Amino acid sequence: MTEPIRWGVLGAANFARDKMAPAIHAAKGAELAALATSSPDKAAGFTAFAPRIRVLDSYDGLLADPDIDAVYIPLPNHLHIEWTLKALEAGKHVLTEKPLAMRAEAFDQVIAARDRTGLVAAEAYMIVHHPQWQRARALFEEGAIGRLVHVDAVFSYDNRADTANIRNRPETGGGAIPDIGVYTYGSTRFVTGQEPQEITGAHIRWENGVDVFSLVTAQFDGFTGAFVNSMRMAPSQEVTFYGESGSIKLTAPFNAQVFGEARVELHKSVHGGGAAGAVTVERFPAANHYVLQVEAFGRSVREGAPYPCPLEFSRGTQAMIDAVFDAAGPRPD
Repeated sequence: MTEPIRWGVLGAANFARDKMAPAIHAAKGAELAALATSSPDKAAGFTAFAPRIRVLDSYDGLLADPDIDAVYIPLPNHLHIEWTLKALEAGKHVLTEKPLAMRAEAFDQVIAARDRTGLVAAEAYMIVHHPQWQRARALFEEGAIGRLVHVDAVFSYDNRADTANIRNRPETGGGAIPDIGVYTYGSTRFVTGQEPQEITGAHIRWENGVDVFSLVTAQFDGFTGAFVNSMRMAPSQEVTFYGESGSIKLTAPFNAQVFGEARVELHKSVHGGGAAGAVTVERFPAANHYVLQVEAFGRSVREGAPYPCPLEFSRGTQAMIDAVFDAAGPRPD
């Protein structure tokens, strides 16, 4: 029997405690082995569901541990590149929370370190591992909605009361677009395989140096896209791909099981008329994209299987984010 991949977590972030560490603990072929934190109180949230996890008091100590094969990095955004490179140099496979970098060109040094070390390195972009997104891409590729005309994507939540949150702080790489624009932009790229040719509009509202609302429009090859992301709106998420002969709608595209049941709706039009046609609904009530992500990462480590979300894909999403900010002009002080 193949030994499980022994994972360490760099930092006791709430998201790691609530989502990714439990996913590592539950994933096949994975063992949640160690946590680096100097806070006993934060460590308690991990030992509650993984009592055998070892707690180390430094990040460097975890990276030096020969009993750790791979690390998950949920640190604040501005620290991702530094610790990803340190993990690779320490001989660890590494899965780093998104966004891996603040600019696309910063990916290049990670890609080079990945290639030089032969280790697996990736951004934790979990949605591409979910069967709803794999199904949406398959429907698109088989021509289920005809020629694509337009994509609408919305992802919002409201965290204005949580002023200490790293997403509300410019010094930690905060903002709605770095946090959730990766989903609206990246999911469009994942399904269509297309990159934006031009950012045609970038309306951004800022608070304290971070973007809190954005309406972005883009021209792709043959279709347009409109993307709304906000940290100051009621929670909402939906993506619809509109084609000449139908549409594909995802109703809980980014937080499946939390926001709602993951569904892919295929709406077919009535040829030559204004009436709605047949609707086919596929449901995915049980899939956990965090667990699926860990298991896919493990297959890449053990078997050399191609990783579904390589760094090159994540770099492309960051390039679109960069283009949005560039189109919006200088951010306010």
